[in-house]
Amino acid sequence: MPERLPQYLLVMATVTYLVRMAPLAFFRREIRSVFLRSFLYYVQFAMLGAMTFPAIFFSTNSVLSAVVGTLVAVALAWREKGLLTVALSACGAVFVVEILQRIVKFP
Repeated sequence: MPERLPQYLLVMATVTYLVRMAPLAFFRREIRSVFLRSFLYYVQFAMLGAMTFPAIFFSTNSVLSAVVGTLVAVALAWREKGLLTVALSACGAVFVVEILQRIVKFP
C-alpha cells in the first residue's frame, strides 16, 4: 500500500484545490446562498472521508483491530478530544488488539 501513497496525496490535493478554486473561477460576485456556501465548505471533508475511510479497514493485519481502532477514534472524537489524543489512542488500541491476537491466536 505505501507505493500508492503519492497517488492518494495527489488526488487529495487536487480535489481540495479544485473545490476551493472553483467558486473563485466561476462566480464573480459573493455567493449568498447559504446552501451553496455550506455545500462548498463541506464537500472537501466528504471527499477526504470517502477516500480515507475505506483504507482504514485494510491498513492493519486484521479487520478486527481496524474496527476497534475506528471505534476508539470515533468515541474520543465524539467527546471532543484533541486530534493528537484521538490519533494516538486509536493507534494504541490497534496495537493492543494486534498483540492480543498474536498471543491468543485469534483470527
